[in-house]
Parts: sequence; C-alpha cells; structure tokens
Amino acid sequence: MRFKFENLQIWQRAMDFGETVFSISTGFPKEEMFNLTSQIRRAVDSIALNISEGSIGQSNPELSKFIGYSIRSLAETVTCLHKAKRRNYITEEQFEANYDEAFNLMDMMVAFRKNIK
Repeated sequence: MRFKFENLQIWQRAMDFGETVFSISTGFPKEEMFNLTSQIRRAVDSIALNISEGSIGQSNPELSKFIGYSIRSLAETVTCLHKAKRRNYITEEQFEANYDEAFNLMDMMVAFRKNIK
C-alpha cells in the first residue's frame, strides 16, 4: 500500500463498515432515497474519508482534528441505524451487528486519537 492511511486498522475497518452499511441501505424504501438513505451513506462514507484526509497532514493536531470528525460521523451513522430500526427498515439482528461494529470502531478511533496527541 502506498498511502500511510491504507495501513491503519481504523481506516480498513471504516471502509468495511461503510460497505456493510451501504449494502443494508439499499433495502430502505424509495421514499427515503433523499432522506435517511442519503444521510446514512454520507455519514458512513465520511468516517473513512476523514481518516484518510487527516493522515495526509503533517501534524498530529491536524490528524487528531480529522479523527474527531470521523468520530462524529460514526455517531451520526449510529443515529441513522436507530432511525432505520425504528422505521422497520432493518431487523434487530442487522441493527445489533452494525451497532456492535460501530461501538468497536469508536473505541479504536478514540484510542488512536489519544495515542497521537
């Protein structure tokens, strides 16, 4: 891998999580296309995008700032998952599996940010 962010476990996990969430969002109703479907896709994609963008900076404060953006995007994704569950667009099992992955990814990102300061 040529870019340093590609070697980061948090980036790799965020990429996988993004694809999983995208996949489940394809089952959302058509009337949600410009609402919840769009929102969850943008939020989940933003997690990995911010990790990569922050890793290009030359300073740890810059990377820390972008990891913070990723953490916020992850929290937004979790809220969208709650919305999807409440609207019966996803099953309890889908929610739990993605919630658990989000929780683990959040722990990893928080620990990573603490270590770079």
